Amino acid sequence: MTLTKKRSLLFLLPLLVLAATFGITTRTDPVEYLTSPVLHGNIEQTVLASGTLNAVNQVNVGAQVSGQLKSLKVALGDQVTKDQLIAEIDPILQQYTLRQAQADLDSVKAQKQAKQALLRQYEQAYRRQQMMWQQDATSKASLEDAAASLDTTRAAINQLDAEIKSAQVAVDTAKANLGYTRINAPISGTVVSVVTKQGQTVTANQSIPTIIKLADLDTMTVKAEISEADVINVKPGMKVWFTTLGEPDKRYYATLRAIEPASTADSSDDDSSSSSSSSSSSSSSSSSAIYYNGLFDVANPDHKLRVSMTAQVTIITGEAKDVLLVPVAAIENNERQQATVRVLEQDRVINKIIQIGLKDSLNVQVISGLNEGEQVILGDSQSSAATSSSGQMMPPPPGP
Repeated sequence: MTLTKKRSLLFLLPLLVLAATFGITTRTDPVEYLTSPVLHGNIEQTVLASGTLNAVNQVNVGAQVSGQLKSLKVALGDQVTKDQLIAEIDPILQQYTLRQAQADLDSVKAQKQAKQALLRQYEQAYRRQQMMWQQDATSKASLEDAAASLDTTRAAINQLDAEIKSAQVAVDTAKANLGYTRINAPISGTVVSVVTKQGQTVTANQSIPTIIKLADLDTMTVKAEISEADVINVKPGMKVWFTTLGEPDKRYYATLRAIEPASTADSSDDDSSSSSSSSSSSSSSSSSAIYYNGLFDVANPDHKLRVSMTAQVTIITGEAKDVLLVPVAAIENNERQQATVRVLEQDRVINKIIQIGLKDSLNVQVISGLNEGEQVILGDSQSSAATSSSGQMMPPPPGP
């Protein structure tokens, strides 16, 4: 081989390698599709919320009179029945008050009796003066004096009648206060908190001090915080179920009873101090999420559910049985915001507009536009490769 031919081959060899490489890299691989069949099934559309359990009927049992808590008849966790004696306040002050009120009443009644006796005398004297006046045996002044004494005594008796009523009210109040020293259970339930210990002094001048907290644990109420984005789709009467942190696999079923019209933020504002500025309050409200309490009741015969437990609540806003379903990942929207899917038919991709209904976290109900068994496309190898390429990490630059 001559030198000229060798040089030509050396020049063409890189070009041949480059051409072969270009031919390999530009070869088109067949597109592979990830598909899922259209199937019949059941679907539930739900709203998730977090809630707190409370007794459906819980009361603070307090003292309506002041004094020392002489005895406490119950302990934490005790079961009590309605009207059962649960505590006694030392009644000595109330007994003294009742005796004084009764004595004041007796005194006023005695004054009335004395005035009534005097009234009878004045009535007789007036009648005598009238007879004597008719016989010209007395002066007109004497007759007028007798009439004035009669009117004055009658007015005094009327005043004493009013004082008797007032004194009777004082007696009745003292009797009631004496009765309040014996504190009875207003409802049947369980003692869930003991606030005041035996021997403590309670003062009921401005507010009613709490002795114990009593709750009927046979029925519990759940307050579920529903976000403002979801509450518009939630209505009383919807089915709900919840689980607790202690038993995540056990479901408790109920029916939504009501939705509070005011948000939880409004309730917090009512409980907070009124001294905060309006600008601060509005800023806080605008930056915090808004929730509304949904209320429902659940039977608790074994008392496994307790006050202040956390409930993971699921509200069923819609459900359908034996309907066509496709995965959420198959749904796309066209420029008209219509729901579309890509269907693979004999190696051909067909775009179809469909009508959808309920949706959960995995599937969507298909009302029309698809048939059972059709293969909807969830993804393909080209899009996966593009995603992988765009997400590839570049190596770090070499160090100095």
